[in-house]
Amino acid sequence: MSATLIAVVVALVLGHLAQSLAASVRDYSWYRNWLRWLDARLSTNDFWRGRWGLVIALVPPLLAVGLFQLALHEPLWGLAGLAFAIAVLFYAWGPRDLDLDVEAIAGAGDPVSRRAAASRLWPEGEMPATLDGASLIEAVFRNAQQRWFGVLFWFLLLGPVGALLYRFTVLAAQGEASAELPVETRLGARKLLALLDWPVAQLMTLSLALVGNFDTVLGAWREAGGASFDLDRPFLGAVARASVKCELAEEAADYASDNGGSVEVGEGGVPALPAIPPAWSAELPELRDAMSLVWRSLLVWLAVLALFVIAGWVS
Repeated sequence: MSATLIAVVVALVLGHLAQSLAASVRDYSWYRNWLRWLDARLSTNDFWRGRWGLVIALVPPLLAVGLFQLALHEPLWGLAGLAFAIAVLFYAWGPRDLDLDVEAIAGAGDPVSRRAAASRLWPEGEMPATLDGASLIEAVFRNAQQRWFGVLFWFLLLGPVGALLYRFTVLAAQGEASAELPVETRLGARKLLALLDWPVAQLMTLSLALVGNFDTVLGAWREAGGASFDLDRPFLGAVARASVKCELAEEAADYASDNGGSVEVGEGGVPALPAIPPAWSAELPELRDAMSLVWRSLLVWLAVLALFVIAGWVS
C-alpha cells in the first residue's frame, strides 16, 4: 500500500512539473492504429462488431502489462515494480493538465477564444453546445473523473492494469479512437466506461460531501438517481452543479456580511466576488470553485490512502 501511495504522489507531481514530458509520453496514436488494424482484419467478425468486441482490443495490451506487473512484484524489494507502476500511472493520467485547460477558459478574452479553449474539455471532434456556467461545471468534473479519479481508482484496485484498462476504455468510448470502431462495439465501449465510472462517481460524490455542504450534495445525489444502479443516469454533474452553487452562495453571503449586506451581482446572477487571482476570469467564478472542489476531493482521496498506509504500519 505504501508503494501505491508513492506511485500516485510521484506520478501526480511529475504530471504538473514536467508538462513537456507528459505531452510527449502520453501519445495514444498507437492505440488508434491498433483499433484501425483490428477493424480492417475483423470487419466480418460478428464478435468484433458486437457489444463485447472491445475485449479483443483490450486483452493483448492488458495481458502484457499484467504479466510485467506480476513479474516485477518481488525483485529488488519491489523497486522495479514501483518504477513500473509510476511509469504506467504517469502514462494513463491526463492526458492534458486539467488546471491549464480550465485556466485557459477563464483567461480567454473573447467568446471565440473561450469556446476554443472550452473545446479541450470535450471529447476530440466535439464542440460544447453552450458555454454557460452549468455546462462548464459538469465538463470540469467529467474531465476530473476521466483524467484523474477514474485512473486513480482502478489503479488502486488493480494496479497498472486497472489504470490502463480505464484509459483504453475512455479512448475507445469517445473521441477520435472511437471512430475506428463499429457502431455496436463503440456502444459496448461506452457501456463499459459507464460501468467503470459508476463507483468512481459514487466516491467522488462522497468526497464532495466531505469537503462541501453534506446536505446539498446528498439531496442532489438522491434527486439525480445516485442511489440506484442505473448506468444511464449520470448523477455526478447534478451533484457538481449543486456543490458549486452552494459554494458561490456561501461566498456571496460572507462578502455581503463583510460589506454592509450588499453584493454586486454579475452576469447570469452570479455574485461578483473580489480577490480573484489574475489567472481566473471574474466572469466565471464557477470555474474557480469547481477546480477548488476537485482539488479538495483529490486531497481527501490521498488522505484516505495515507491513512490506510499508516494503519498498515501500525498494525
